[in-house]
Amino acid sequence: ATGRVSAFMSAYPMAAARGIMTTPPAGLAMVRNRGLEIPEEGATPLPGGMTLYLKAGPDGTSVGDCPFAHYVRIVLNEKGLEYDLKPSTQETKPQWLIDYYDGSMPALRHRKECYVESDVIAQYLDFFFQEPPLSDKKRFVAKAQEVTDGLFPSIAKYLKHTPDGDEEDEALKLSLMDALSRLEDHLGDESDGERTGPYFVGNGSTFTLVDASLAPKLYHMQTGLKEFKGNAIDVAAVFPQLRGYMDSVFARQSFVDSIYPEETVVWGWSNARS
Repeated sequence: ATGRVSAFMSAYPMAAARGIMTTPPAGLAMVRNRGLEIPEEGATPLPGGMTLYLKAGPDGTSVGDCPFAHYVRIVLNEKGLEYDLKPSTQETKPQWLIDYYDGSMPALRHRKECYVESDVIAQYLDFFFQEPPLSDKKRFVAKAQEVTDGLFPSIAKYLKHTPDGDEEDEALKLSLMDALSRLEDHLGDESDGERTGPYFVGNGSTFTLVDASLAPKLYHMQTGLKEFKGNAIDVAAVFPQLRGYMDSVFARQSFVDSIYPEETVVWGWSNARS
């Protein structure tokens, strides 16, 4: 197990810092490294035996509105991996998840191991289940990640702010538009070669983890702008390249198969605004 985890750490050096852990089974010695717990047993991970714990919806049993869990589900669907869903409230989370992982969700239980933090889960899945690959050249991925950095905080601050339309609200809207402008510019940038596909990294030909992460956040933004802000940002008019990108990723089957109703998104943000 230590060999395969070392390989994973080499490929994704940020993973250890973001909280990869494994469920501590009784009687097994643990190797600890920057928050990483590895049972000294096991071979290369195999498909099957996966359960995803994620935020529950308003009824306490349906899938909730978490965009980070949506990201993980898109990756699982892209890989064609079978998994069980366990929507959980604070009251229905399993005790082991609370005891060992502070109740963090999404959490992917894969047999004896558990991984938390959506980026870590996605990287784990892409590293050990490589078909289809959800990556591109490192420099292209790094450039795309730099462009998208800070987008979701800008979305969240704007959607959560009340009252709508006051001076601070306008400043938050402009901050979000700045973040969207970076996405628009990136989608029109051909400095790394002519764009041949609709996706975000490199020339756009490959659907990557960046797209899987970005799509749910843009879905939340689209729904929140319509419900709470009176479509104060006309994405199609001001950011046409981004609108086309959103249409492409929203139509991808892995996104469609893991989507939750707009009403669930509205419920989640309404709670955050109260």
